[in-house]
Amino acid sequence: MRELPRQLSAAELGELFEGRTRFVERLATEPEPLVRARTLVHELTLDDKKEILDAHPAIGQKTGLSARSAVEQGTDADPAVLGELDRLNADYERRHGFRFVVFVNRRPKAEILEVLRSRIARPTDVELETALDELVAIAEDRWSRG
Repeated sequence: MRELPRQLSAAELGELFEGRTRFVERLATEPEPLVRARTLVHELTLDDKKEILDAHPAIGQKTGLSARSAVEQGTDADPAVLGELDRLNADYERRHGFRFVVFVNRRPKAEILEVLRSRIARPTDVELETALDELVAIAEDRWSRG
């Protein structure tokens, strides 16, 4: 595991967080940005929280993925599972108003379906905080694996 950096540029953080959002720009000014990320992400405005979540690709998305997302999401492409992911992602976004984000951690998409089903029904405020924690976990994992 790589040691957490004392400083990262907005470009480097943009790779870890899927884009140069306002959060990433702010985080780039912080010492030890990956340590601070977990706290700062919860202090953002609602619009900024949605911006960073919506910057992430949808689970099961096949086009427009960053190289990291393509590897993380894997290649298990059962059409039935992908169709269900697409439907549930849309339901989730309608209900909560932001993209579903989960730290896949090399789990198969069929397993992620169950996570998505359980999280759709949760209160939006709880789900928002969970999604932000997952987002930071993804960035931390990306850093640690290089």
